[in-house]
Amino acid sequence: MLGDVYHLFSGGKDSSLAAWILRKLGYEVRLVTITFGVLDNWKYAKETADILGFEHEVVRLPRELLNMAVEMCIEDGKPGRAIQFLHEKALEYVASRSYVKRISDGTRRDDKVPFLDLRKARSLEDRFNVAYIRPLLGLGYKTIRELANSIFVIEERESEKLEKGDYEAELRYMLRERGINPKTIFPSRHMQSRVVGIKDDELGRS
Repeated sequence: MLGDVYHLFSGGKDSSLAAWILRKLGYEVRLVTITFGVLDNWKYAKETADILGFEHEVVRLPRELLNMAVEMCIEDGKPGRAIQFLHEKALEYVASRSYVKRISDGTRRDDKVPFLDLRKARSLEDRFNVAYIRPLLGLGYKTIRELANSIFVIEERESEKLEKGDYEAELRYMLRERGINPKTIFPSRHMQSRVVGIKDDELGRS
């Protein structure tokens, strides 16, 4: 094995495919799901991690960060800046652990949010003395979909209805707590995915 990679994980097809690729490359992949202690939606990521056979941990970040993200959503009328903020804080927290040498996520070529540009990626590596690995960075949506569908059993539903361990669920919940309909902030009919199984032919591959 090449060593440990701490990989931000929601249970969706992107983060699952990235973890799968890292393991095929010879890394020991340790999945990390972030929560702010508002919901227990992290359990869906854990279920997917168990299905895929990865070690998994749940890391709780301060709720104040989520509150700040909620304010960004309200101020902007859209979720992009808030999700970017939470993703950067999650990466920084994991990278700040003294034993972490490599961090990873499932961001891809076509992503706008969350996504670290070259300047931010280099800054993350320099500040925390880690390698930031993005296995999907050169891949577009069609290729990722093709690869993921060849390996995994995937459930796709509208974001608000999908049980998944990402930042969005807790953001939506906190907006409702403020009396704000998340549909006024998040795009309508936005589809997301969750990996719920492995294809039988993949189980037999080395």
